Amino acid sequence: MFRTIQRGVPGSNMPSSSAPDNEIWAIVAYLKGISTVSPFEDNVGDPEQGREIFLSMCARCHRVATQGGSLGPDLSRIARIRSRDRLLRSIREPSASVAVRYRAVTLITQDDRSIRGLIKSEDAFSIQIADTSERLQGYTKSELQEVIYEERSLMPDFGTERLSNTDLDNLLRYLGTLRG
Repeated sequence: MFRTIQRGVPGSNMPSSSAPDNEIWAIVAYLKGISTVSPFEDNVGDPEQGREIFLSMCARCHRVATQGGSLGPDLSRIARIRSRDRLLRSIREPSASVAVRYRAVTLITQDDRSIRGLIKSEDAFSIQIADTSERLQGYTKSELQEVIYEERSLMPDFGTERLSNTDLDNLLRYLGTLRG
């Protein structure tokens, strides 16, 4: 973190810092102090049952180590970077906060087919997406009727009718073990 603050991030809005080292260390200490990632030690639930739930309901799109899909974020280290509460919200209401690279897009072809997926690359003339089956597809925009940029996630909401509170606790307990 110190080096990132000191050197900045090339190609981003974050410039290098000319602050003395002791001030940068103070910033690092402050940022670590306000970290919202809380430990998972107090979790309820069974991690083995949670793993089974992950494999049956999540692994189509999410990867842990070498198992699973790649349409959604890799969860191999999720317990290091997300709190239990934030994961709970992300599962129950995934569209409440969606990173830009995981926002859905729908392409409408000239023959009225709808293809939904995630943008992998785009310029003024073409768009490449990974569809919901993780197939990479490329189109020139002139071949499409419409490109619909959504604010939503491709991930469905997992309300209590789809994932019980007990199953959610089990899943969260399993995810809490994933520290890379």
